[in-house]
Amino acid sequence: MKEHLRQLVSKAPDDLTRGCLAREYLQARVLESLQDKGVFLRWAFVGGTALRFLFSIPRFSEDLDFCAIRPGEDADLKAALTEVKRALTFEGFAVEMRIKEEKTVASGWVKFRGLPHELGFSPHASQSLSIKVEVDTNPPLGAGLETSVVRRHVTLHLCHHDKASLLAGKVHAILCRPWTKGRDLYDLAWYLADRQWPMPNLTLLNAAVTQTGWHGPSLTQANWRSELQQRLNTLNWEHAQADVRPFLEHERDLSLVTQATLRNLLGASEPNRQG
Repeated sequence: MKEHLRQLVSKAPDDLTRGCLAREYLQARVLESLQDKGVFLRWAFVGGTALRFLFSIPRFSEDLDFCAIRPGEDADLKAALTEVKRALTFEGFAVEMRIKEEKTVASGWVKFRGLPHELGFSPHASQSLSIKVEVDTNPPLGAGLETSVVRRHVTLHLCHHDKASLLAGKVHAILCRPWTKGRDLYDLAWYLADRQWPMPNLTLLNAAVTQTGWHGPSLTQANWRSELQQRLNTLNWEHAQADVRPFLEHERDLSLVTQATLRNLLGASEPNRQG
């Protein structure tokens, strides 16, 4: 498997892409180990990396994000990542892990020491490639769940939020995140460009914004787009493009991360977005 990774990154055109491909391969292997540990009976896969693995969004991602299926249940993240470390150490990777479980969002880092240098995309022998794993142990209520079998480097049977709930999570992030994250905006454009994608799960969206101190109105089918339109006026678009650029498969997609593009997508007629 390690030799497969070496061959995979050797075909990439530049060091940035090599790093993204290496991280994605290792994300898949981490997900495989988590699956073997049985976490998808307790965790649902969410966020940008879920979009990448489930729906092939054309941007790379950094973190693996999950929500507890049963809020309040201990994530037991240390045990899960210990299995990841065991499996990948057995294959010859130099793996370190760090856990931070004392908060509502349990966080862990799986670090592959020296791997960027070993794979030829970093001159620094001590540099690590890290994957952050987060589990929200007290997520807002109302998410819809699905399971999917996907093939991305390995075959995975993933429990995840359904389409409407994934979009609700992204709308919540844009409305309530205190800084501008270009990857959120790119993902929103990607969602909105698909006229068959259902509208956001409003039960989940309202629970999420309430949980994070939202002072705006209750979000409805009639106003969620206009609330996003207002939020777009407050964002740093130069920062947004700089944030997302290193993760895009296609440089031309940077044109999606503009206020004009998103305003147009939000204002477009959406006859099929009622499911």
